Amino acid sequence: MKYFLALLTGLLMTLGAAAQALSPDALVKSVTNDVLDIVRKDKDIQAGNTRKAVELAEAKVLPHFDFAHMTRLAVGKAWRQASPAQQQALTDEFRTLLVRTYSKALTEYRNQTIDFKPVKMQAADTDVVVRTLVQQPGGKPVEIDYSLDKTDQGWKVYDISVAAVSLVTNYRGSFAQEISAGGIDGLIGTLRTKNGGSEAAVASKQ
Repeated sequence: MKYFLALLTGLLMTLGAAAQALSPDALVKSVTNDVLDIVRKDKDIQAGNTRKAVELAEAKVLPHFDFAHMTRLAVGKAWRQASPAQQQALTDEFRTLLVRTYSKALTEYRNQTIDFKPVKMQAADTDVVVRTLVQQPGGKPVEIDYSLDKTDQGWKVYDISVAAVSLVTNYRGSFAQEISAGGIDGLIGTLRTKNGGSEAAVASKQ
């Protein structure tokens, strides 16, 4: 669960044109602090209301993730073998998987604090890593790195590394096994099964 608690600490971006004007590190810092403040004050989320946590993630996070990019990296070489319809299905299911698990982590927030490291970047850079250190009460600090690229819609998160372990690389291994066993449709089916279980868990905690 430490991995998904890490997602809690920084993958939070605001909506609107103002967010697009911010540098990637300023964006991560300002919105992380804003959303964590919401979680601290929301007794329902703290009590385990996953549905409300999902709504918070939908409102604050999703517009600033490049899920197509993330899914393409996680699927790897097999992405080129997938039809456009399969690629869309993979992206949709991977998005749901990450959002549901991330939302559960929101309900488990327990006063972690975040140190934001200075970002080394040039004005022309379009691919940047924002580094943070998550301080956990009673536990060791966890290094979290956020990879963002600059698009026409602003900066987008396309990968996260927790203690030097990449999200997309971590999923790539399991995805490759699923594809080897059952092809692209097999992976889609596995993701749908997992997400069906997540839906049931969310419904039980409303």
